[in-house]
Amino acid sequence: MIHELRIYTAAPGRLPDLIARFSDHTTGLFEKHGITNIGYWTNSVGGRNDELWYIVGFESMAQRDAAWAAFASDPEWQKVRAESEVNGPLLSHLENRILKPTDFSALR
Repeated sequence: MIHELRIYTAAPGRLPDLIARFSDHTTGLFEKHGITNIGYWTNSVGGRNDELWYIVGFESMAQRDAAWAAFASDPEWQKVRAESEVNGPLLSHLENRILKPTDFSALR
């Protein structure tokens, strides 16, 4: 399994809106397009308080590429994104990383 870590830094004051978009729409759309939801986190101690960290899973890099392409072109996602950003963008910065598990990792 391929695990992708994504770190979203919310635009000032927009973290609650970003979390709502994920909770109400994005996670379901991910599953619709074969993106497996692994986990979602915000910082409670240390680090920044304007970030959403999450990990999603894929069967292969080819499946990952196809899933992200299908998600990005989904009219429902495009509508949700536009509606959630009517008062401005939700993100100020995005990072993503493909994680390689160690030999002793419980998740592989």
